[in-house]
Amino acid sequence: MGKERIEKAIQQVIDNGDKAFIPYIMAGDGGLEKLEDQLLFLQNSGATVVELGVPFSDPVADGPTIQAAGLRALKAGVTLDKLLRKLKEIKDSIEVPVVLMTYINPLLQYGVEKLAIDAKAAGVSGFIIPDVPMEEEGIIAPYLSSEELALIRLVTITSPIERIKEIVSHSDGFVYAVTVAGITGARATLQSTLDSYLQKVKEVSPVPVLAGFGISTPEQVKQTSQHCDGVIVGSKVIEFIRGGKDQELVELIGASRLGIAVE
Repeated sequence: MGKERIEKAIQQVIDNGDKAFIPYIMAGDGGLEKLEDQLLFLQNSGATVVELGVPFSDPVADGPTIQAAGLRALKAGVTLDKLLRKLKEIKDSIEVPVVLMTYINPLLQYGVEKLAIDAKAAGVSGFIIPDVPMEEEGIIAPYLSSEELALIRLVTITSPIERIKEIVSHSDGFVYAVTVAGITGARATLQSTLDSYLQKVKEVSPVPVLAGFGISTPEQVKQTSQHCDGVIVGSKVIEFIRGGKDQELVELIGASRLGIAVE
């Protein structure tokens, strides 16, 4: 089911000698009527999994680009309920696994037991919930697990190795390795300690490790992927979609498939 779809999709890419690429888009940025075409475009462009943001008024982990996309979606009237209804409507045409990135408040308001059931019916494969620490995830993890939905755990560049080990041991689908100490957003350079951090997470993780936050160029995709199983890119993907730069987006996704060695 959901967990298996994510794991199978990532493993297939790895078995082919490539790296996974997970683009992030904000659901309903430009209207929910565009969502099916957006997902199909990402699917056909080689996305391994799609991370789909749920618009929320207080997105603590999001940088300016994603915050702006969320505000546009909120102004368009997008809600979690409407999103799940739309996903259910289009799920038969979407083959790429979809993971919802959201915060705990909308999920509690929706009702976590109902959420898990409705998300599974809508073809959702899992959730990323950055404001729920491991110690508090009992409020939602059992409900997701009962519907075979993945709860993607996050580790950070400032996490002690003991905590990283504990988090990855509970991880579903893949581990989201946050590559910066801060919010999302494109960055010109990545921290020099990034390589050793990703290698450390990879050594202890029983599931694939994907790096996200701050990755925005094909060169960064290739460089970062050397030390993990793939990357997650959000702000730059949103910028390309909003700017109609389809070819640039295809090239960005393709950077994970063009050979991993960097001179």
